[in-house]
Amino acid sequence: MSKIEVVRAEMVSAMKAGNKPRKDALSALLTALKNVQIDKRAELTEEEENAVVLKEIKQLKETLESAPESRTDIIDECKFRIQVLSEFAPVFLSEEEIKDIIKEILTQLEITNPTTKDKGKIMKELMPKVKGKSDGKLVNDLVASMMQE
Repeated sequence: MSKIEVVRAEMVSAMKAGNKPRKDALSALLTALKNVQIDKRAELTEEEENAVVLKEIKQLKETLESAPESRTDIIDECKFRIQVLSEFAPVFLSEEEIKDIIKEILTQLEITNPTTKDKGKIMKELMPKVKGKSDGKLVNDLVASMMQE
């Protein structure tokens, strides 16, 4: 079952339950998924669906950060929507799992003491393995923490 079908089913059950805030959050996600599908003119892959969900969550977090503290209505709505959309987001790798993948790549590339000059090679191998499964900033920070000058 595609994410569009899952979100639509959840939206219908939210409507039946009379849960308007949840229905509205799911409706916005469904619209975003459908728009990407229309632009692509084909069914979305699971990776593309996950990217749309993560993009929507990121936009909500940005709205949350830019909202003035006095606008508790906006803050509460964003927090609720993030919570709802997180149900459909992919499960991210833990820091330990990412570190293990980095160590594997270092072994593959035969790099024992990584330096900043090796970072490009490491990231080139690493990103395809963790894309959509982890936060890019966290991955970058973990690689940087393993570097030696």
